Amino acid sequence: MRTAAVLPIKSFAHAKQRLAEAVGDADRRELAEAMVGDVLEALVAVPLVSAVIVVTAEPLAARAAEQAGAVIVDDPHEAGQSSAAARGIAAAADRGADRVLLLPGDCPALDADELGALLAGEADEPPAVVVVPDRHGSGTNALLLAPPGAMAPSFGPGSLARHAALGRAAGARVHVREIASLGLDVDTPGDMATLQAALADRPDAAAARTRAVLDRLLPAPAW
Repeated sequence: MRTAAVLPIKSFAHAKQRLAEAVGDADRRELAEAMVGDVLEALVAVPLVSAVIVVTAEPLAARAAEQAGAVIVDDPHEAGQSSAAARGIAAAADRGADRVLLLPGDCPALDADELGALLAGEADEPPAVVVVPDRHGSGTNALLLAPPGAMAPSFGPGSLARHAALGRAAGARVHVREIASLGLDVDTPGDMATLQAALADRPDAAAARTRAVLDRLLPAPAW
């Protein structure tokens, strides 16, 4: 089964606005760029991911995608994550993907083995939808659709329940699967500290780019 991973990436100048009170513009751009690089590195290490598609208008993200061997789809209007995801889904379908995995660019702790296990374990006949929640249990940090057009994504607050309802309405089997490393997205200063602590506990050198930026921006951990 050919799986395409789709990564919608907002322009770094507009990314992570909820961090603005604690993190300056240049540092937010650097953090966004670091996280995207680490997510791409993890994705290309997953054997069951046949193709990576990056949907973006950000030149630095496009450059990182090109270096990772990903397909680049322009997002000229930047109308939001759901709109960008739809562009990526269309590109995946055009390239013959049997299913599509939608991921954010701000989950740099992504563990390739955990993601590979998820993809290997989901063998339902299509249509099928798998929703991976954020660590708060209300948002969506990954969405696996088989076939790619099984349903239209609808990201944003409360998207976990919304995606489950949309999948069922479309006649798909719906599963909710938790992946610890995908629960660590970054929207608030508190999320940054949580991610820093989680990465420090990892025995590997995952997310080296993001670690370096967080270690520069945050006070030294007390552990």
